[in-house]
Formats: sequence, structure tokens, C-alpha cells
Amino acid sequence: MEDSAQLCEDKALLERLMERMLLVRKFEDAVLSLFKQGKLHGTTHLCVGEEATGVGSVFALEPQDCILSTHRGHGQVLAKGVSAKDMMAEMLGKEAGTNRGRGGSMHIADVRVNALGVGGVIGAGCPIACGVALSFKLRGEKDRIAAVFFGDGSANEGAVHEAMNLAAAWRLPLLFICTNNGYGMSTPLRRAVNDTDLTKRGYPYGIRSTETDGNDATAVYEAVREARAYILREERPAFIVEHTYRTSGHSKSDGNKYRTEEEIAHWQSKNPIARFAKFMLRNGFSEAELEAIDRRAAAEIAEATAYAEACPYPAASPQELEAEAYSI
Repeated sequence: MEDSAQLCEDKALLERLMERMLLVRKFEDAVLSLFKQGKLHGTTHLCVGEEATGVGSVFALEPQDCILSTHRGHGQVLAKGVSAKDMMAEMLGKEAGTNRGRGGSMHIADVRVNALGVGGVIGAGCPIACGVALSFKLRGEKDRIAAVFFGDGSANEGAVHEAMNLAAAWRLPLLFICTNNGYGMSTPLRRAVNDTDLTKRGYPYGIRSTETDGNDATAVYEAVREARAYILREERPAFIVEHTYRTSGHSKSDGNKYRTEEEIAHWQSKNPIARFAKFMLRNGFSEAELEAIDRRAAAEIAEATAYAEACPYPAASPQELEAEAYSI
């Protein structure tokens, strides 16, 4: 990780980046714990090991920008400012959740902070993002972009390519972000594509395409910051591939049988949080300051978990009860 002169000078930004990455990691740890206790139902897709992609990317955007996330999107929406309390309540199916307990892990959205939704349909966020970006263009909102996240598996979906073509043809203010974690469920990228250089996916559409180390929070931040400036300046979309790795399984039921312990251990050694901690220590922070940041993140997640567990479940409305009666 090379030290960035701009970031080194902004200690407040470094502190916020670290605190939010820790918040994401501890949120995912709490979610897994709740699953093991039988308190959280359905499925979920954790982003342990990918914290720098979500936090670094979103921090490089502006508050007025909109994001559309993936089914592995907890870190992305937490970075955008969605409340950990509201998210945890949603995970537990509580009325106080972001979607009143009806959406769960894969459908978290909060339009108040321009987090327009986590989607479980692979690649579907890309054409939706075209619509969001088009709305900015038609309204003359020249200081806003849309950013859409998708994975390396989604890069093979037709909807992604259709969206890239449309965004390029209409010159939309849209940033495509591929979080390349090397696997589509249990299939390694090398077995799913002929050419593993995913940046080439943007070339046929004339989209400026770059790549960055997705486990380096500073590299991600600067790549997205620069891409956003390009989009607004040139009035064209852009594409970034962020190379990362999920040390958690595909979903909560993933036994990781398709990966070796050595491979996982190798990527754990590239832990983006530990790497960023070393960066901070080189740039004016002390061990005590890092420990204080960790404690704040832990306290916020503990408070969010206690809050969510205490919240009531949704009360069925008369209309819902009537619909249920007719479905029996």
C-alpha cells in the first residue's frame, strides 16, 4: 500500500474510513452470530474481506450521489450512511427496519441517504442505475452521479452489457463498479470466462475502464474519486474493477469446500482492515487511537444489536390478514 499524500493530510477522513470498515466487519460478525443463535432467518451474503471496496468507493462519492448495491451489499449501504440500528432491525424482520422488516438482508434501501437498494437479482442493478443516471441528466443535475456495484459473476449477465451500452450511448453520469472477488458462488473466475481481465468488458462500448487493488482502501478511494471527476467533466460513464476476496463464504450455508485453507489464509493476510491500520500507523496515528476507533465501532454494533432484538415484529394490517385468509 503506497501512501497517498492527499489522504495522509486528512486525518479525519482516515479515521472515518477505518471506523466505517470496522463497523462493517463487526456488523457482519454480529449477523453471523445471530444466525447461529437461530434469531435471523432466510439467507445472507457477508462481505468479510471486502470492506475496503464498499467503504473506499462510497466515501469517494458525494452525499447527493446515489448507489445501487448487490446481494452482498451490507458494507456498501453502511458506508453510505444507512443506520446500523435500522439495518439490524431489518435483518431480524422488525418493524423498525429499513424496509419495515419485509425485505431482509438482500433488500436494504434508504432513500434518505441515496442508498437506493440492495438487490438479489444478479446484474439487475445496472439497468436500474441507467434510469437513475438518466433522471439526473434530464433534470440538469450536473453535480450528481449514480454508482452501481456488481460482482465478477454478474459481469457475464446480459443486463450488465445492455446497461453499459445504454450508458455509453446516452452518455450517462454512471459509474460501474465490479467487485471482483474471484468467485461466482463456488465457480472461480478463470473457469467462467475466457479472459479474466474484466476491464475489457467496457472497451466495446467506449467506456473508460480501470482497475485497482480492492483491498487497499486508499487505492479504491482515489480510483473512485478520479472516476467521478472524469464522469462529470467528460459527461460519460466509467468502469472500475476492484480486485478483492471474500474470506467469508458465498452465503451463510457455504462450507467453503471449493477453496483450500491455504488460499483463504493467503487472502486473510491481505486483510484490508489490517493493511489500513498499518497505513494509519505510518501516518500519525497511535495504537491507542486505533484501539479507541475499534471500541467505538464495537459499541455501535452492540447497541444496534440490542436495539434490534428489543424492537417489535410487524403487526399484520387488516389488508394483509385478509389477503392471508384468501390464500389459505
